[in-house]
Amino acid sequence: MKTLQKTILALVAGSLLTVGAQAATTYSNGYTGQPYVGLKVGQFDLDIDNADDPTAYGVYGGYNFDQNFGIEAEYVGSDDADYRNGDLDAKTYGAYGTARYQFPNTGLYAKGKLGVAKTEVEGDYTVGPVRVSNSTSDTGIAGGVGLGYSVNPDFGIEAEYAMMDSDVDAKLITVGAHLKF
Repeated sequence: MKTLQKTILALVAGSLLTVGAQAATTYSNGYTGQPYVGLKVGQFDLDIDNADDPTAYGVYGGYNFDQNFGIEAEYVGSDDADYRNGDLDAKTYGAYGTARYQFPNTGLYAKGKLGVAKTEVEGDYTVGPVRVSNSTSDTGIAGGVGLGYSVNPDFGIEAEYAMMDSDVDAKLITVGAHLKF
């Protein structure tokens, strides 16, 4: 990941972490809606021959309307992975509706998400004496499933598998941690 991307990622994460706890809203049924922000790391699984799968880093945030349903947005970028005497990197931006099932009497929950994501892959490599640059991007339906654990009312961790249905054909496996407000 380039220095500028890392700097922007750190600034966005730091800014999101300063959101106040007063952002929660209490509804008439007694449930308090809850915003959250988090960081994730993992690996892209790209369907590209002769390419290593790049390491993924990202930020995400969302809002749980109640115990079962919410919305979430994320940005995930990658480092440069080896590809044909060169390298490639990937990025994805997504917006999702989420559904959760809280396992009774535990902090464990299952999570599903469905929405839209834009995926971009860029590659620079050498063919003989010629340097080639190639990029592709597409927007399509995306979704994922995962398991999470609420360590306490303000902090949770989760593992997730996501697929982006586009010309890029990317899959993403991540683990993340988030703060709830």
